[in-house]
Amino acid sequence: MATGHNFILDLMTVLGAAAGGGYLAKTLRQPVLLGYLVSGLVVGPFGLKLLSEANEIKPLAEIGVAFLLFALGVEFSIAEFKRVKDIAIKGSLLQIGITITLVALLATAIGWVEGLAQGIFLGAILSLSSTAVVLKSLTERGEINTLHGQVMLAILIAQDLALGLMLAILPALNQPANLASALLDALLKVLVFIAGAYAFGRWVVPPVIKSVAQTESNDLFLITVIALCLGVALTTDALGLSIEMGAFVAGLMIAEIDYSDQALAKVLPLRDTFATLFFASIGMLINPFVLIDNLGLILGLVTVVMLGKAIIILPIVLKFGYSFKTAFITSFGLNQIGEFSFVLALVGLENGFLSENQYLLLLGTTAITLVLTPVWLRFSPRLADELGNLPGLAKYLRKFRDTKALSIPETIRDHVVVAGYGRVGEIIVKILHSQGYNVLVVENSEAAIQKLRIQKIPYIFGDADSEMVLEKAHLEKAKALAIALPDPASTRLLLKRALEFAPKLDVVVRCHDNNEIDLLTQLGAKEVVQPEFEAALEIGSHLLITLGEKQSIIQSVINAIRTDRYISIRPERGGTLLRKDLKEASLELRSTWVTVENGSPLNGIALAAADIRNLTGATVMAIQKGDRTLYYPKGQTILSSGDRLQVVGEPEELAGFRDLMMGRLLIGSQYNHWVTLTEKSTLVGMNLTDIQDRYNVGVKSIRRHGKLLNSIKGGMAFQSEDCLLLQGERDRVEVVEKLAADGVTDVTDELLTNN
Repeated sequence: MATGHNFILDLMTVLGAAAGGGYLAKTLRQPVLLGYLVSGLVVGPFGLKLLSEANEIKPLAEIGVAFLLFALGVEFSIAEFKRVKDIAIKGSLLQIGITITLVALLATAIGWVEGLAQGIFLGAILSLSSTAVVLKSLTERGEINTLHGQVMLAILIAQDLALGLMLAILPALNQPANLASALLDALLKVLVFIAGAYAFGRWVVPPVIKSVAQTESNDLFLITVIALCLGVALTTDALGLSIEMGAFVAGLMIAEIDYSDQALAKVLPLRDTFATLFFASIGMLINPFVLIDNLGLILGLVTVVMLGKAIIILPIVLKFGYSFKTAFITSFGLNQIGEFSFVLALVGLENGFLSENQYLLLLGTTAITLVLTPVWLRFSPRLADELGNLPGLAKYLRKFRDTKALSIPETIRDHVVVAGYGRVGEIIVKILHSQGYNVLVVENSEAAIQKLRIQKIPYIFGDADSEMVLEKAHLEKAKALAIALPDPASTRLLLKRALEFAPKLDVVVRCHDNNEIDLLTQLGAKEVVQPEFEAALEIGSHLLITLGEKQSIIQSVINAIRTDRYISIRPERGGTLLRKDLKEASLELRSTWVTVENGSPLNGIALAAADIRNLTGATVMAIQKGDRTLYYPKGQTILSSGDRLQVVGEPEELAGFRDLMMGRLLIGSQYNHWVTLTEKSTLVGMNLTDIQDRYNVGVKSIRRHGKLLNSIKGGMAFQSEDCLLLQGERDRVEVVEKLAADGVTDVTDELLTNN
């Protein structure tokens, strides 16, 4: 077969294998990136050897990396970078410097390298993280614009800039006399490139792109953008700097002109295709025989590298004022060895800094760390929460807060909290503000916060799903919460935690996909809005008006669809898909299975009548009745002995649920209601016994700072902003509710006299 045909066959083989591997990974609820890496291993020279010219795939893989960084540059916000510039510059220098120093000293001490120069070279290899893998993982998870996503990308961009300097300086370690000239030469190249790129991006690129766009030729526009991206990338490569750096700078050039969105839309399909080749090419480098022969040593190296880098990065991020959760996710997102460490390792092999055996071990270690990165990114938020709740650490970690800036009136109350100030959140705020309502916005984008400052709208700068941020938002005083976050996982976590702070809060949520509607409703959202369905309802409503239907009938139809969670218009989902959705959500939310016993007060009553979430904060997500399972059960579902309930909640909420199961919380026979104590409430300073004796009303639970306290001692004094679960006769509970709100006392004597 002709050489050209061989290349086409190789290309088809890689793309076909990547498609199959990606599909299998997605089916197994794993990141598609893992599928691409494994597919490269399967078809590569150490697997089935299906490629005849594997080296010809490498240039295409490099194009994929260039497009990844180009797209990042186009989307890059200078305002966002200014917010993280300190950690991008100072933090990256600290991380690289500390990593190189520790690795050089340790490797020299244990004899893994023969001299300090070799140790420094090895430290430089290990100091780099993977821009391509992290960027792809963050994109898949919708976390590019999260605070930890911005911090990670800032550090990665700084590392990419450092790579060019390393390639110029490190080979000169064998000739110390040439070290100063190598450093000077590298700095000169960087300065020349930056100056040239600034001039080119300011005076050449805008008029050229404008002229091409005016031709209204999509083909010509796309070709021009590709030529710009690859041309600048090749320029940096020729200067001895990294291709990544050039592609990123090319993206910045486009980002500053009016046609950036059009350029990005054209490049995205090419980026995804070529990036797939890159990840598959990484998989081809994995030699399973080397892994098997040195499995113990490589697993040890993987553990030391990933744990060591995480330990180095964690305190650095904390030092720059970020929360423990942000620092933890960042440290475990950047603890792999970068794909361009392969380039450094090859230079080290050619210049005698690494032996053949060390080179092969590094390749295997690097490949495994890259494979593990998407897994770490998936589980690190949950692990951060678990560590943050440990008794010994919780008090210490409270000083690392997500709120780096806030502007909240001291007397704020009866306000609406809006989480997320993107396109949807901004419209919500405008509507509420125009009608005179108090609004508090929670956002972690500096660009969005700047808009809020100008408009003098109260805000909190931080992650909306953080407990520290929610404490500042005064949800217990709020009228409602609107959630319009870009990340589905953060949306679920925020909804759950918001109801822990204010169990009766009215929460409206913008969902991202059909499979989230039932989950978010089950977790306690009063309204779940699906934008695509809402657009369809508006179009359908307009058509019905055009066809002569009465407005009242149309509104009735629309309301019925919304009340029924869009069930009548969304595709039906089978039990397998529902089970997968619930399993994925359960990874973020603590869950347990509990069986309804014969003597349980839950036996024989409807789920709605049990009022489980109101009484305990826990939520029933699924019910197993014999051989069938009800996912997201409706309120009219009757509970029976032998039913197994999947319940999600915090440990104290699950403990409260068990109290309910055992009859320690009354169901149905008495009125249960949550109230929040204001600063002027006459109940502040009282205790459980005082309220029981004076008003004959029980206090079954307290939520203080979002934490549920089930074991309430009679002498525990109530504090302002405590949420109390009252239980008793309705008229008595309503009187205590008034006392909780405004301290009114003139009705209590009459009530006590009548009883």
